[in-house]
Amino acid sequence: MSTTDMLAVYLPGGSEVEFRRVPIPSPGPGQVLLRVRASTICGSDLRAIYREHLGSGAEAYQGVVGGHEPCGEVVDVGPGCIGTQVGDRRVVYHISGCGTCEECEKGYGIGCLSPLRRAYGWQRDGGHAEYLLAEERDLLPLPDSLSFLDGACVACGFGTAYEALRRAGLSGADTVLITGLGPVGLAAGLLAQALGATLVVGTDPDAGRRGQAVDLGAVTAAVSADELPNLLPVGAHVAVDCSGSGAGQSTALRNTRRWGRMVFVGEGGTLTTSVSEEIIHKQISLIGSWVSSIPRMRELLENLDRWNLHPEDTVTHRFPLDQAGEAYRTADSGTVGKVAIVPGDGRPNTEEQA
Repeated sequence: MSTTDMLAVYLPGGSEVEFRRVPIPSPGPGQVLLRVRASTICGSDLRAIYREHLGSGAEAYQGVVGGHEPCGEVVDVGPGCIGTQVGDRRVVYHISGCGTCEECEKGYGIGCLSPLRRAYGWQRDGGHAEYLLAEERDLLPLPDSLSFLDGACVACGFGTAYEALRRAGLSGADTVLITGLGPVGLAAGLLAQALGATLVVGTDPDAGRRGQAVDLGAVTAAVSADELPNLLPVGAHVAVDCSGSGAGQSTALRNTRRWGRMVFVGEGGTLTTSVSEEIIHKQISLIGSWVSSIPRMRELLENLDRWNLHPEDTVTHRFPLDQAGEAYRTADSGTVGKVAIVPGDGRPNTEEQA
Protein backbone atom coordinates (compact mmCIF):
# COMPACT_ATOMS: atom_id res chain seq x y z
CA MET A 1 0.00 0.00 0.00
CA SER A 2 1.19 3.51 -0.81
CA THR A 3 0.65 5.08 2.63
CA THR A 4 1.32 3.96 6.18
CA ASP A 5 -1.53 5.72 7.94
CA MET A 6 -5.28 6.12 7.47
CA LEU A 7 -8.21 8.30 8.48
CA ALA A 8 -10.33 6.85 11.29
CA VAL A 9 -13.41 7.95 13.22
CA TYR A 10 -13.81 7.79 17.00
CA LEU A 11 -16.89 8.49 19.14
CA PRO A 12 -15.95 10.39 22.32
CA GLY A 13 -19.58 10.82 23.46
CA GLY A 14 -21.63 13.99 23.77
CA SER A 15 -22.89 13.57 20.18
CA GLU A 16 -19.43 14.30 18.81
CA VAL A 17 -17.27 12.65 16.15
CA GLU A 18 -13.48 12.77 16.32
CA PHE A 19 -11.10 12.22 13.40
CA ARG A 20 -7.60 10.82 13.80
CA ARG A 21 -4.88 9.61 11.51
CA VAL A 22 -3.61 6.25 12.74
CA PRO A 23 -1.25 3.58 11.40
CA ILE A 24 -2.67 1.06 8.97
CA PRO A 25 -2.56 -2.27 10.85
CA SER A 26 -0.83 -5.39 9.57
CA PRO A 27 -2.54 -8.79 9.80
CA GLY A 28 -1.16 -11.34 12.22
CA PRO A 29 -1.84 -15.09 12.25
CA GLY A 30 -5.42 -15.84 11.23
CA GLN A 31 -6.11 -12.19 10.46
CA VAL A 32 -7.13 -10.32 7.33
CA LEU A 33 -6.80 -6.66 6.36
CA LEU A 34 -9.82 -5.22 4.58
CA ARG A 35 -10.10 -2.03 2.62
CA VAL A 36 -13.44 -0.77 3.92
CA ARG A 37 -15.87 -0.16 1.08
CA ALA A 38 -18.95 0.65 3.15
CA SER A 39 -19.75 1.02 6.85
CA THR A 40 -23.27 1.83 7.98
CA ILE A 41 -24.53 3.41 11.23
CA CYS A 42 -26.62 1.38 13.66
CA GLY A 43 -29.13 2.63 16.21
CA SER A 44 -27.07 0.95 18.93
CA ASP A 45 -24.11 3.16 17.98
CA LEU A 46 -26.32 6.20 18.52
CA ARG A 47 -27.98 5.01 21.71
CA ALA A 48 -25.00 3.64 23.61
CA ILE A 49 -21.92 5.38 22.17
CA TYR A 50 -22.55 8.54 20.13
CA ARG A 51 -24.84 10.35 22.57
CA GLU A 52 -23.14 9.19 25.76
CA HIS A 53 -21.15 6.16 26.77
CA LEU A 54 -23.89 4.28 28.57
CA GLY A 55 -22.72 0.78 27.80
CA SER A 56 -21.34 -1.80 30.17
CA GLY A 57 -20.48 -5.42 29.56
CA ALA A 58 -21.18 -6.25 25.92
CA GLU A 59 -21.89 -2.57 25.21
CA ALA A 60 -18.80 -1.12 26.88
CA TYR A 61 -17.17 1.17 24.31
CA GLN A 62 -13.39 1.08 24.72
CA GLY A 63 -12.38 4.16 22.74
CA VAL A 64 -11.75 2.25 19.52
CA VAL A 65 -12.48 3.13 15.88
CA GLY A 66 -16.27 3.21 15.60
CA GLY A 67 -18.60 1.30 13.29
CA HIS A 68 -19.78 -2.29 13.66
CA GLU A 69 -21.38 -2.75 10.23
CA PRO A 70 -18.46 -2.97 7.79
CA CYS A 71 -17.98 -4.63 4.44
CA GLY A 72 -14.88 -4.54 2.30
CA GLU A 73 -12.25 -5.99 0.04
CA VAL A 74 -9.31 -8.09 1.21
CA VAL A 75 -5.95 -6.36 0.62
CA ASP A 76 -3.66 -8.43 2.84
CA VAL A 77 -3.80 -11.85 4.49
CA GLY A 78 -1.88 -12.99 7.55
CA PRO A 79 -0.21 -16.39 8.06
CA GLY A 80 -2.50 -19.32 8.79
CA CYS A 81 -5.52 -18.07 6.83
CA ILE A 82 -6.98 -20.89 4.77
CA GLY A 83 -10.05 -19.53 2.98
CA THR A 84 -9.28 -15.92 2.10
CA GLN A 85 -7.31 -14.32 -0.72
CA VAL A 86 -6.46 -10.77 -1.72
CA GLY A 87 -9.35 -9.38 -3.74
CA ASP A 88 -12.07 -11.34 -1.95
CA ARG A 89 -15.21 -9.41 -1.00
CA ARG A 90 -16.22 -9.95 2.62
CA VAL A 91 -18.93 -9.03 5.13
CA VAL A 92 -17.79 -8.76 8.74
CA TYR A 93 -19.76 -10.56 11.45
CA HIS A 94 -19.23 -7.86 13.98
CA ILE A 95 -18.57 -9.83 17.16
CA SER A 96 -15.30 -11.67 17.51
CA GLY A 97 -15.92 -14.34 20.13
CA CYS A 98 -13.58 -16.76 21.84
CA GLY A 99 -14.60 -19.52 19.43
CA THR A 100 -14.82 -22.23 22.08
CA CYS A 101 -17.70 -21.42 24.46
CA GLU A 102 -21.20 -22.86 24.03
CA GLU A 103 -22.52 -19.76 22.24
CA CYS A 104 -19.56 -19.52 19.87
CA GLU A 105 -19.77 -23.20 19.00
CA LYS A 106 -23.34 -22.57 17.82
CA GLY A 107 -22.14 -19.62 15.73
CA TYR A 108 -23.64 -16.99 18.03
CA GLY A 109 -20.54 -14.95 18.80
CA ILE A 110 -22.92 -12.18 19.90
CA GLY A 111 -23.53 -14.16 23.08
CA CYS A 112 -19.92 -15.22 23.67
CA LEU A 113 -19.51 -16.06 27.35
CA SER A 114 -15.77 -15.35 27.51
CA PRO A 115 -14.05 -12.13 28.64
CA LEU A 116 -12.14 -12.46 25.36
CA ARG A 117 -15.28 -11.35 23.45
CA ARG A 118 -14.60 -8.23 21.38
CA ALA A 119 -17.13 -6.49 19.15
CA TYR A 120 -15.89 -4.44 16.20
CA GLY A 121 -16.56 -0.76 16.83
CA TRP A 122 -17.08 -1.38 20.56
CA GLN A 123 -14.05 -3.17 22.03
CA ARG A 124 -11.88 -3.49 18.92
CA ASP A 125 -11.43 -1.19 15.94
CA GLY A 126 -14.44 -1.07 13.64
CA GLY A 127 -15.31 -0.05 10.12
CA HIS A 128 -15.34 3.77 10.23
CA ALA A 129 -11.85 3.89 8.76
CA GLU A 130 -10.12 3.30 5.47
CA TYR A 131 -8.91 -0.14 6.57
CA LEU A 132 -10.07 -2.75 9.08
CA LEU A 133 -8.17 -5.60 10.70
CA ALA A 134 -10.46 -8.64 11.14
CA GLU A 135 -10.21 -12.25 12.20
CA GLU A 136 -10.66 -14.56 9.22
CA ARG A 137 -13.25 -16.58 11.15
CA ASP A 138 -15.45 -13.46 11.40
CA LEU A 139 -15.73 -12.97 7.63
CA LEU A 140 -18.48 -14.08 5.26
CA PRO A 141 -18.30 -14.14 1.43
CA LEU A 142 -20.28 -11.40 -0.29
CA PRO A 143 -22.08 -12.78 -3.37
CA ASP A 144 -21.16 -11.07 -6.64
CA SER A 145 -24.74 -9.88 -7.12
CA LEU A 146 -24.61 -7.82 -3.91
CA SER A 147 -22.88 -4.47 -3.49
CA PHE A 148 -20.50 -3.60 -0.68
CA LEU A 149 -23.26 -1.41 0.71
CA ASP A 150 -25.64 -4.39 0.64
CA GLY A 151 -23.07 -6.28 2.66
CA ALA A 152 -22.67 -3.53 5.24
CA CYS A 153 -26.44 -3.48 5.76
CA VAL A 154 -26.38 -7.25 6.32
CA ALA A 155 -23.55 -7.02 8.87
CA CYS A 156 -26.01 -6.09 11.60
CA GLY A 157 -29.38 -4.59 10.58
CA PHE A 158 -30.60 -7.08 8.00
CA GLY A 159 -28.94 -9.95 9.84
CA THR A 160 -30.78 -8.95 13.02
CA ALA A 161 -34.14 -8.70 11.24
CA TYR A 162 -33.68 -12.02 9.46
CA GLU A 163 -32.77 -13.83 12.67
CA ALA A 164 -35.92 -12.49 14.35
CA LEU A 165 -38.20 -13.64 11.55
CA ARG A 166 -36.60 -17.07 11.36
CA ARG A 167 -36.84 -17.44 15.14
CA ALA A 168 -40.56 -16.67 14.83
CA GLY A 169 -40.97 -19.42 12.22
CA LEU A 170 -42.49 -16.99 9.74
CA SER A 171 -44.28 -18.52 6.75
CA GLY A 172 -46.71 -17.52 4.03
CA ALA A 173 -49.56 -18.38 6.39
CA ASP A 174 -48.70 -15.46 8.67
CA THR A 175 -49.64 -11.82 8.89
CA VAL A 176 -46.91 -9.58 10.29
CA LEU A 177 -46.84 -6.42 12.38
CA ILE A 178 -43.68 -4.34 12.69
CA THR A 179 -43.46 -1.63 15.33
CA GLY A 180 -40.73 0.90 14.64
CA LEU A 181 -39.97 1.68 10.98
CA GLY A 182 -36.35 2.69 11.26
CA PRO A 183 -33.67 0.77 9.33
CA VAL A 184 -34.21 -2.55 11.16
CA GLY A 185 -37.98 -2.24 10.78
CA LEU A 186 -37.58 -1.62 7.05
CA ALA A 187 -35.34 -4.68 6.81
CA ALA A 188 -37.86 -6.80 8.71
CA GLY A 189 -40.66 -5.76 6.35
CA LEU A 190 -38.72 -6.50 3.17
CA LEU A 191 -37.52 -9.84 4.50
CA ALA A 192 -40.96 -10.84 5.81
CA GLN A 193 -42.35 -10.44 2.33
CA ALA A 194 -39.46 -12.35 0.81
CA LEU A 195 -40.20 -15.17 3.25
CA GLY A 196 -43.81 -15.33 2.05
CA ALA A 197 -45.88 -13.04 4.25
CA THR A 198 -48.63 -11.46 2.17
CA LEU A 199 -49.73 -8.82 4.69
CA VAL A 200 -47.07 -6.78 6.49
CA VAL A 201 -48.35 -3.84 8.51
CA GLY A 202 -46.05 -1.28 10.09
CA THR A 203 -46.44 1.45 12.66
CA ASP A 204 -44.23 4.31 13.77
CA PRO A 205 -44.99 7.59 15.53
CA ASP A 206 -43.19 9.49 12.74
CA ALA A 207 -45.42 10.00 9.70
CA GLY A 208 -42.39 10.50 7.46
CA ARG A 209 -41.03 7.09 8.36
CA ARG A 210 -44.44 5.53 7.79
CA GLY A 211 -44.57 7.02 4.31
CA GLN A 212 -41.00 6.01 3.56
CA ALA A 213 -41.75 2.39 4.51
CA VAL A 214 -44.71 2.27 2.14
CA ASP A 215 -42.80 3.97 -0.69
CA LEU A 216 -39.95 1.48 -0.30
CA GLY A 217 -42.38 -1.43 -0.38
CA ALA A 218 -41.21 -2.64 3.02
CA VAL A 219 -44.80 -2.81 4.32
CA THR A 220 -48.23 -3.27 2.81
CA ALA A 221 -49.55 -0.40 4.91
CA ALA A 222 -48.18 1.87 7.64
CA VAL A 223 -50.48 3.53 10.16
CA SER A 224 -50.45 5.09 13.60
CA ALA A 225 -50.77 2.73 16.57
CA ASP A 226 -54.41 3.58 17.22
CA GLU A 227 -55.33 2.65 13.65
CA LEU A 228 -53.89 -0.87 13.83
CA PRO A 229 -57.16 -2.61 14.88
CA ASN A 230 -58.69 -1.46 11.58
CA LEU A 231 -56.07 -3.42 9.62
CA LEU A 232 -55.49 -6.25 12.08
CA PRO A 233 -58.82 -6.75 13.84
CA VAL A 234 -57.72 -9.98 15.50
CA GLY A 235 -54.04 -9.09 15.61
CA ALA A 236 -51.02 -10.35 13.68
CA HIS A 237 -49.67 -13.88 13.71
CA VAL A 238 -46.17 -12.45 14.17
CA ALA A 239 -45.31 -9.09 15.73
CA VAL A 240 -41.75 -7.78 15.65
CA ASP A 241 -40.78 -4.82 17.80
CA CYS A 242 -37.95 -2.85 16.24
CA SER A 243 -38.62 0.34 18.17
CA GLY A 244 -36.77 -0.45 21.38
CA SER A 245 -39.36 1.63 23.23
CA GLY A 246 -41.88 0.59 25.86
CA ALA A 247 -44.68 2.17 23.84
CA GLY A 248 -43.73 0.25 20.70
CA GLN A 249 -43.31 -3.01 22.60
CA SER A 250 -46.71 -2.57 24.24
CA THR A 251 -48.31 -1.85 20.86
CA ALA A 252 -46.75 -4.98 19.38
CA LEU A 253 -47.95 -7.16 22.24
CA ARG A 254 -51.50 -5.75 22.23
CA ASN A 255 -51.79 -6.38 18.51
CA THR A 256 -50.48 -9.95 18.51
CA ARG A 257 -53.32 -12.39 17.92
CA ARG A 258 -54.12 -15.37 20.12
CA TRP A 259 -51.49 -18.10 19.81
CA GLY A 260 -49.31 -15.57 18.00
CA ARG A 261 -45.59 -14.91 18.38
CA MET A 262 -43.96 -11.65 19.39
CA VAL A 263 -40.27 -10.99 18.89
CA PHE A 264 -38.32 -8.35 20.82
CA VAL A 265 -35.56 -6.96 18.59
CA GLY A 266 -35.12 -3.26 19.38
CA GLU A 267 -32.70 -2.63 22.24
CA GLY A 268 -33.94 -0.65 25.25
CA GLY A 269 -37.39 0.12 26.59
CA THR A 270 -39.31 -0.95 29.67
CA LEU A 271 -42.51 -2.91 29.16
CA THR A 272 -45.34 -2.93 31.68
CA THR A 273 -48.29 -5.15 30.85
CA SER A 274 -51.04 -7.32 32.25
CA VAL A 275 -49.36 -10.71 32.05
CA SER A 276 -52.55 -12.75 32.42
CA GLU A 277 -54.64 -10.74 29.99
CA GLU A 278 -52.05 -9.97 27.32
CA ILE A 279 -49.80 -13.04 27.41
CA ILE A 280 -51.11 -16.05 29.33
CA HIS A 281 -54.75 -15.94 28.32
CA LYS A 282 -53.84 -15.17 24.70
CA GLN A 283 -51.30 -18.04 24.64
CA ILE A 284 -48.63 -15.69 23.26
CA SER A 285 -45.07 -16.88 22.64
CA LEU A 286 -42.48 -14.21 23.50
CA ILE A 287 -39.09 -14.40 21.80
CA GLY A 288 -35.98 -12.39 22.53
CA SER A 289 -33.69 -12.20 19.50
CA TRP A 290 -30.22 -10.63 19.78
CA VAL A 291 -28.52 -9.88 16.46
CA SER A 292 -27.73 -13.11 14.54
CA SER A 293 -25.27 -15.94 14.03
CA ILE A 294 -22.64 -16.61 11.42
CA PRO A 295 -24.58 -19.58 9.91
CA ARG A 296 -27.81 -17.56 9.76
CA MET A 297 -26.04 -14.58 8.22
CA ARG A 298 -24.48 -16.81 5.57
CA GLU A 299 -27.94 -18.19 4.84
CA LEU A 300 -29.29 -14.65 4.48
CA LEU A 301 -26.57 -13.62 2.03
CA GLU A 302 -27.34 -16.65 -0.11
CA ASN A 303 -31.06 -15.88 0.00
CA LEU A 304 -30.60 -12.21 -0.90
CA ASP A 305 -28.70 -13.35 -3.97
CA ARG A 306 -31.50 -15.78 -4.88
CA TRP A 307 -34.29 -13.28 -4.15
CA ASN A 308 -32.54 -10.42 -5.99
CA LEU A 309 -33.17 -8.32 -2.88
CA HIS A 310 -30.80 -5.43 -2.15
CA PRO A 311 -30.53 -4.11 1.42
CA GLU A 312 -28.92 -0.91 0.16
CA ASP A 313 -32.41 0.14 -0.98
CA THR A 314 -33.03 1.10 2.66
CA VAL A 315 -30.12 3.58 2.58
CA THR A 316 -31.39 7.15 2.29
CA HIS A 317 -28.14 9.02 2.99
CA ARG A 318 -24.51 8.33 2.04
CA PHE A 319 -21.45 10.26 3.20
CA PRO A 320 -17.70 10.00 2.56
CA LEU A 321 -15.56 9.16 5.56
CA ASP A 322 -14.44 12.75 6.13
CA GLN A 323 -18.11 13.74 6.60
CA ALA A 324 -18.79 11.16 9.31
CA GLY A 325 -19.90 13.91 11.70
CA GLU A 326 -22.72 14.90 9.37
CA ALA A 327 -23.53 11.22 8.83
CA TYR A 328 -24.02 10.70 12.57
CA ARG A 329 -26.07 13.86 12.96
CA THR A 330 -28.33 12.73 10.14
CA ALA A 331 -28.75 9.24 11.58
CA ASP A 332 -29.46 10.69 15.01
CA SER A 333 -32.38 12.73 13.67
CA GLY A 334 -34.51 9.58 13.87
CA THR A 335 -36.41 10.51 10.71
CA VAL A 336 -34.37 8.87 7.95
CA GLY A 337 -33.60 5.40 6.67
CA LYS A 338 -30.19 3.78 6.83
CA VAL A 339 -27.18 6.08 6.82
CA ALA A 340 -23.93 4.89 5.27
CA ILE A 341 -20.31 6.00 5.40
CA VAL A 342 -18.54 5.08 2.19
CA PRO A 343 -14.80 5.82 2.11
CA GLY A 344 -13.63 7.36 -1.14
CA ASP A 345 -16.01 9.30 -3.33
CA GLY A 346 -19.15 8.70 -1.26
CA ARG A 347 -20.66 6.15 -3.62
CA PRO A 348 -20.93 2.39 -2.98
CA ASN A 349 -18.29 0.48 -4.92
CA THR A 350 -20.68 -2.11 -6.33
CA GLU A 351 -18.50 -3.40 -9.12
CA GLU A 352 -14.99 -2.12 -8.43
CA GLN A 353 -12.48 -4.70 -7.32
CA ALA A 354 -8.70 -4.65 -7.05
